[in-house]
Amino acid sequence: MAHESNGAIYTAAGANLAIAAAKFVGAFFTGSSAMLAEGVHSLVDTANQILLLIGLKRAKRPANARHPFGYGREIYFYAFIVALFIFLGGGAFAIYEGIHKIQHPEAPADAVIWGRTVPGLWVNLAILGFAVVAEGYSCLVAIRAFWSEKGSRPPITAIRRSKDPALFTVLVEDVAALLGLLVALAGVVLAHVLDWPALDGWSSVGIGLILIGMAIFLMIETHGLLIGEAADPELVAAIGTAMREEPGVHHVNAVLTQHLGPQDILVNVSLDMDDAMRAGEIEALVSRLEATLKREHPTVTRVFIEVQSRRDAAATPVPA
Repeated sequence: MAHESNGAIYTAAGANLAIAAAKFVGAFFTGSSAMLAEGVHSLVDTANQILLLIGLKRAKRPANARHPFGYGREIYFYAFIVALFIFLGGGAFAIYEGIHKIQHPEAPADAVIWGRTVPGLWVNLAILGFAVVAEGYSCLVAIRAFWSEKGSRPPITAIRRSKDPALFTVLVEDVAALLGLLVALAGVVLAHVLDWPALDGWSSVGIGLILIGMAIFLMIETHGLLIGEAADPELVAAIGTAMREEPGVHHVNAVLTQHLGPQDILVNVSLDMDDAMRAGEIEALVSRLEATLKREHPTVTRVFIEVQSRRDAAATPVPA
C-alpha cells in the first residue's frame, strides 16, 4: 500500500498548498479570522504531508548493526509529530484567533482587486468554494486509497486496525479540513446575514475544536503503533494454523507478533516438537515453516522459532 499512501499524500500536499495561498489572500483582504485560521490549518496540513513523506523515505533505510530490525517505525514517529502539529499549529491557533475576534469583532473588509471594489463576503465565499472543491478532490483520492486497504471492515474499525498511519492520517486530515470549511462557510454567511461579526470568531473556535479532536484521535492511534502493536488477529490465527498442520509439531505454545512498520511484521513462535526428531529434521522443519510464512504472508519479514516443551512454556507468562 506504500504507493497508494504516497499518491494520497502528494495530492493532499498540492491541494493544501494552493488552498493555503488562497485563504491567506482572502484573510489579508477581508480581515476574516475564520479565513486566517483556515489558512494556517491548510499550511500546517501541507507541512504535515511533507513530514509524512520524510517519514516514509526514512523508514525504507536498510537495517544495520545499530538498528538490526530496520527503521520501519520512523513513519510512526513522524505521524505522531503530525498529530502534535495539528493540535498546536492548527487547533490551538484557530481557537486563539477566534477568541481574539470574538473580543474585537470586525465586519469583513471589502477587497480592491484590479481597481474594483469587491465585497469581502464574496471574496471569502469564492475562496472557500475553491477550497471545498480542491479539498474534496484530495479527500476522494485518500478515501479511494483507504477503501482499497480496509476490505470489508467498517471504516472506524479499519482505521483502528490499520498499520499505515500515512494513509489514515491524510484521510483524517482531509475529513477535518472539509468539516472546518463547512464551519467557516457557516460562520462567514451567518455573520453577514445576522450582522453579527463575532460569529466569524466563533466559527474559528469551532474549527479549532475540530482540529484538536482529530489530533487527539491521531495521537491515540499512532501512540499504539509507536510502542509496538501486534499483527491482525486473522494473521496471528493463520500463523498458528500453519504451525499446527506441520508434522512433528505437538503444540503451538505461543505466537507473538509485532509491527516494525506498516509492511514489516516480526513473528516469534514457541513450538513443542516431537522429541524423537533429530537436529537436522528440526532445522529443515524450521526452514520450511519460515519460508511458508514469508511466501503466504508477504508482510512477514522476520520469523524466529523457538523449540520449547509445552510444560516449560506454560511456566512462562505469555501476553493474552
